[in-house]
Amino acid sequence: MPSDAPEAQILSVTIGDAPPARLDKALARDVPEPAGLSRSRLAKLIEAGDVRRAGQVMTSPKARVAAGDVIEITLAAPVETALLAEPIPLDIRYEDSDLVLVNKPAGMVVHPAPGAWTGTLVNALMHHCGDSLSGIGGEKRPGIVHRIDKLTSGLLVAAKSDKAHAGLAAQFAAHSVRREYVAFVHGVPDAADPRLVGQPIVGFEPGGILKITAPIGRHRHDRQKMAVVAGGRHAVTRARREAVFGAPPVISKLTCWLETGRTHQIRVHLAKVGHSLVGDPVYGAGRKISQKALGGAAERVAHFPRQALHAATLGFVHPVTGVEMAFAAELPEDLQALEQAMAGLQ
Repeated sequence: MPSDAPEAQILSVTIGDAPPARLDKALARDVPEPAGLSRSRLAKLIEAGDVRRAGQVMTSPKARVAAGDVIEITLAAPVETALLAEPIPLDIRYEDSDLVLVNKPAGMVVHPAPGAWTGTLVNALMHHCGDSLSGIGGEKRPGIVHRIDKLTSGLLVAAKSDKAHAGLAAQFAAHSVRREYVAFVHGVPDAADPRLVGQPIVGFEPGGILKITAPIGRHRHDRQKMAVVAGGRHAVTRARREAVFGAPPVISKLTCWLETGRTHQIRVHLAKVGHSLVGDPVYGAGRKISQKALGGAAERVAHFPRQALHAATLGFVHPVTGVEMAFAAELPEDLQALEQAMAGLQ
């Protein structure tokens, strides 16, 4: 007799080069981020017998793996979530029966977590979408296939159907989604700067495009932070300088785009090479502001209340219709005011 019960899903993961010795660590590094599987959840799946290699169950998180191993993870079918649907206003830039694209304000958390169970984008989408939900992480809720930080503004797409969810997740995993960010940073990235060029993670491409290639993982001593670490997940960021501010220039406006999409990637990479974001409370704290160079804008820069980062463009292939789609979101008012204050110095 046919059953209407949703079926479990199999996630296939190929272990990359130079993997960590432990199975759970290797999977945490190589599982596509849109899958939403933390190391702790992966460990539970391993211990529950839901992880296999060549058909054999792997029950120890400490099991050794090798590059090229294909690991299959069985994920239970989504269940109803206890998260609250909340009537929170949303700036929706596009919507159809399969997906919804939102211009997220700075200050809104994307997904509920300890300390922020309400007021999030997911709570708002659950109210807005009603029964149009896709599954992620074992729960039935709007399909969040990528995230932007709480204090970052800009475009984010979510799936309303399981087909759209799978299609978008595949594009993010393949790094074929076009994502561009506007960032205001300390300093002026320049191919003529020997301090910058001398860093092994830095390269410059035609047109003066800065390329940063450095693996990102959890900070060794502060688990709330990310860092450039050996054995981290491969990450590539590119940036093009659009404008400079100050006399002499001490702040740059950049367009940044991601070849990969790691947690805090732009913030970590730019801070690592000495160009942290204006207002970044985690990776840019302690930067001195030049009163002489910035004049009346110095106080605004010094006290800007969030990282000056905006997800400005998002492009992808519609996961159901196959149509190429591209969207842009203007700078929010706080970043416009910041730019205008600095531009007035020129």
